[in-house]
Amino acid sequence: MLNPKTLQTIESYVPVLAEQGATITTRFYQILFQKHPELLNVFNKTHQVKGTQPRALAHSVYMAVKHIQSLEQILPVVELIAHKHRSLGVLPEHYPVVGENLTIAMEEVLGDAFTPELKAAWIEVYEIIANAFIEVEGKLYREAIEQPGGWAGFRNFVIDRKVKESDVITSFYLKPVDQKPIASFKPGQYVSLDLSIPGQPHNHKRQYSLSDAPHKDYYRISVKREDAREDSPAGIVSSYLHDDVQVGDVLPVSAPAGVFTLNTDNPAPLVLISGGVGLTPLMSMLEHTLEATPDRRVLFVQATINGHTHAMQERLKALSEQHSQLNTYTFYTFPTDQDRKQKKMDGEGFIQIHHLDKILSTTDIDCYLCGPTPFMSHIYQLLSQLGVAEENIHYEFFGSMEHLQKTK
Repeated sequence: MLNPKTLQTIESYVPVLAEQGATITTRFYQILFQKHPELLNVFNKTHQVKGTQPRALAHSVYMAVKHIQSLEQILPVVELIAHKHRSLGVLPEHYPVVGENLTIAMEEVLGDAFTPELKAAWIEVYEIIANAFIEVEGKLYREAIEQPGGWAGFRNFVIDRKVKESDVITSFYLKPVDQKPIASFKPGQYVSLDLSIPGQPHNHKRQYSLSDAPHKDYYRISVKREDAREDSPAGIVSSYLHDDVQVGDVLPVSAPAGVFTLNTDNPAPLVLISGGVGLTPLMSMLEHTLEATPDRRVLFVQATINGHTHAMQERLKALSEQHSQLNTYTFYTFPTDQDRKQKKMDGEGFIQIHHLDKILSTTDIDCYLCGPTPFMSHIYQLLSQLGVAEENIHYEFFGSMEHLQKTK
């Protein structure tokens, strides 16, 4: 427990974190990688360039300090980050390194405002926060190893099949090299790949949602190729997977992790709404639901650019024909003339409130969203306006943790 003086000191620091947090964490990563370049093998460099990782860390630190007296209030945040850390291989010995360099960054950014009293309070608070994460992550590491088919760290998987799902998305079917059983997973979870790419000085670790139902003898991930745009270069890892990795190649894979998972105990109609490659965890939820609870009504709504980027359309068509309780709807933002001629979509442009009002027979639903942040924010607002309860809207962000808020 913190003594009253330390608590008072650290509480006075909360507004500073709200204002200067991102500046502090940006400087932290610069210092960290200068002093410990080996950690570039752990962290996603793209998230550093885009600034999403510093913002996510700043938010996490702010929330932890704000709720230091009752960390159980932010347990969902802790668990989300802990799952990512376990999947990437973050270990207890990393925490002192992070704490030391985060303190240095605070001293640099805040200057004289980072008084000796504040520094001492921060060091004490950081130890509490670090121990909380270490405890949760330790439990996750044990569970990953002890579960049937589980393992520690990364295990070699061979690419059994490579299937083009659209012009931009390709699926990879992964089977264990040792041919032993593999761990099951909850629909919506992901695995990490640890890739050594020729010409790259450091390994690249990336997390990809599992896109098929659990209890198979393989894992399937479906990866979008990130091509170069005016504001960003081509994705190093996605280009490597699409262009260079072939059937028979071996990839190191972590045991499944993640907290964005299907509530299999909820009998309410299941609504899955995806934007682009956000369909990957939702496909796992869909496949599992149709297998495990074939009487549950399911609505699958897919938004994409056009027919060229429309992934898994044949699979969804087949599932709709096989399962009368499944209804699928597709929206193309910018359909081609051929798309219109073939009538391949149910709606053109962005999904609007009248679209959802028409296809939702009730607001008593269990709804899952995944896709780009602007897409999910838009859908979240529409569902809220229609009266869907906040606790019945679940969502997954790619990369770092963020939050959707209702429009006031």
